[in-house]
Amino acid sequence: MNRRSKAPPSFAALVQAWFAEYLTQQRALSAHTIAAYRDSFVLFLEFAEARLGKSPAMMTLADMTPELIMGFLDHLERQRHNCVRSRNARLAALRSFLKFAAHRDVASLHVIECALGVPVKRFERPILSYLSREEMLAVIGKPDDSWLSQRDHALFLLMYNTGARVSEIIGAKVGDVVLDGGGLPASICAAKDESSAASRCGGQLRRRYGHG
Repeated sequence: MNRRSKAPPSFAALVQAWFAEYLTQQRALSAHTIAAYRDSFVLFLEFAEARLGKSPAMMTLADMTPELIMGFLDHLERQRHNCVRSRNARLAALRSFLKFAAHRDVASLHVIECALGVPVKRFERPILSYLSREEMLAVIGKPDDSWLSQRDHALFLLMYNTGARVSEIIGAKVGDVVLDGGGLPASICAAKDESSAASRCGGQLRRRYGHG
């Protein structure tokens, strides 16, 4: 007795399973990520319908050609004025769907492989700069008369003067500061001189807030 081969799932069934099973249950992605993927697919389906003259219900995996995907990405940048980062995020959503579909419709592997060949667009990442002394002092500002404001001000000054990480400041104990020389732990002072602003700030912190 001949067994009938199981028909591959439709495009609509794949999209539904991707959202309802894979993203929500298997991956347990956050609601924000799922919403972003949903918006990406809505935009893609709207573009595909206008480009192919097919309703989303009539689409197939074979319609997801590299040309259609590239056209969609160009549309995002030129007509919708999306930045490259947003463009790549939309592509990531489509790639996630295609990788899922590859496990559900093996007969379309070649189509999926071609579609996955659409590359992520490279872009210049901004180089992080640093604040000048004047800019940093403006950020730190002047504390008001409240204890919390003065404490936070002293902690910011300590981090600025020592270059210590937040984790190092949090890990420092009141007893680590020696008032008689204004000393700080070696992990915070690094190679700074005992008479430096870092040490003076440490002594100031201890005197003001050591008993708060």
